Amino acid sequence: MTSPITPAVRAELAPTGKLRVGLNYGNFLLVLKDSASGEPQGIAPDLACELGRRVGVPVEFVRFDQAGKMAHAVTTGVWDVAFLAAEPARADVIAFTAAYLEIEATYLVPAGSPIRTIADVDRPGVRIAVANKAAYDLYLSRTLKHAELVRAEGIDGSYELFVAQKLDVLSGLKPRLLMDVETLPGARILDGRFTAIQQGIGTPKARAAAAAYLSAFVEEAKSAGLVAQAIARHGVRGVNVAPAAFAR
Repeated sequence: MTSPITPAVRAELAPTGKLRVGLNYGNFLLVLKDSASGEPQGIAPDLACELGRRVGVPVEFVRFDQAGKMAHAVTTGVWDVAFLAAEPARADVIAFTAAYLEIEATYLVPAGSPIRTIADVDRPGVRIAVANKAAYDLYLSRTLKHAELVRAEGIDGSYELFVAQKLDVLSGLKPRLLMDVETLPGARILDGRFTAIQQGIGTPKARAAAAAYLSAFVEEAKSAGLVAQAIARHGVRGVNVAPAAFAR
């Protein structure tokens, strides 16, 4: 079991008396549509509710439509913990746990494309549609040397931009691309992946006691099967429980 809640941990996790949890509604793999009660459902809300139960405080969900907006909001103090990808570009203001979940990211190309492999994508003249400030946008921004990223707001926006401007490549999470490929005759998803998005839990950087507790919570959630059970309960495909931190 995770360590007992100390006054210092509770004060950092719930300074208002509630655990304010940031959720990215743009990630349909982790956050599903609201239930009849108006509460969000999915893997991230399930884990948040379990965390709130252990801390002994009510959970209040703070909703965002993009991960980038949620990450930026850490400076405003509107959330105490947030479920988002652990990215070096955000680590100066957010303390991340190890990943509890991994999501493959890859590319889709249109019918007739000469691009056959992931290695073929990073070439001069290749234009890639990407969701602005998504974790895979941050990754591609660091690693691509020749191809051009063309950004749109949100996952739906990147798909619409890819189609409207007849771009060369659509980047995205593999589970979403498996849906998109069905709508584009002749389109193909390239084999393999260019990265795996590491979904973790973050808290403001200064909250060291909270960060330590969250790290222990994530490791227990993986080892005790809580993450696997949430994946199965919501029927989410294309995601995997992340390995234990000591095995990484």
